[in-house]
Amino acid sequence: MLHCAFDSFAFARLSACPSLSGMGDSSIILTRGGLVFASLVDNAGGQGLPHRRICDWFTVDAAQVLFQMRILLIEDEKKTVAFLAKGLREAGFTVDIARDGETGLELARATRHDLLIVDVMLPKRDGWAVVAQLRGEGLHTPILFLTARDSVKDRVKGLELGADDYLVKPFAFSELLARVRSVLRRSPAREAEQLRIEDLEIDPRRHKAVRSGIALNLTAKEFLLLAHLARFAGEVVSRTEIVEQVWDINFATDTNVVDVMVRRLRAKVDDPFQTKLIHTVRGTGYVLKAG
Repeated sequence: MLHCAFDSFAFARLSACPSLSGMGDSSIILTRGGLVFASLVDNAGGQGLPHRRICDWFTVDAAQVLFQMRILLIEDEKKTVAFLAKGLREAGFTVDIARDGETGLELARATRHDLLIVDVMLPKRDGWAVVAQLRGEGLHTPILFLTARDSVKDRVKGLELGADDYLVKPFAFSELLARVRSVLRRSPAREAEQLRIEDLEIDPRRHKAVRSGIALNLTAKEFLLLAHLARFAGEVVSRTEIVEQVWDINFATDTNVVDVMVRRLRAKVDDPFQTKLIHTVRGTGYVLKAG
């Protein structure tokens, strides 16, 4: 099989697809969650390497997917598990299930997944603890929290622990699926260069930030927020943009989640130092700049 840098994508063989008549048996297409969004590669020449690339969009039957994206669902409510697992599998995903926090932790460590869907209220170990443990061990797999808790405090806690999205119960499956696909579409890599503003240095590749030679102890979301502000240093970044770019979710913009996160970030980046870098632009957003 053709080796590809997109190792988290699914490969689907298209030799049986009538709309692609004339393509060789080794023709493949890259899909994600059953949705095709990459170029078709024709290996019909038998050279073992692609010699023709067709840039187009196709639909793929789930039965043709050889290697599907794998989701770990950590949820203890039987009806919810059955409902979500059925829907996700019909959408083209492979779904592993854990019905308590300890089992979920073990499965997340033992098997590579493309996404974790984690309920907050779990037996044996709650979702907060599971995610905190996995992030502490260096697992960067995207995480979507499910919970009946909808307070700003709870949402901030989940996002600070490193979750990529947060969905409040009850919800429609169509919304969950949209959130899942949105998280999976996000680019896993950012630019690797060092970012510097005054005495603040940010290393996006290593997720490290240093100011005046002192390492800043930032949570995953605090780091993403700081890095995003640094990429647009000197420019005002709106609260809406911060929500979309840092969390890629649709919080109502009248909530104070962003303000809470910025306040916590300031406590680490600005408060211990004489020169303040994070500034509020009233009614608009925030800007990272000296003075």
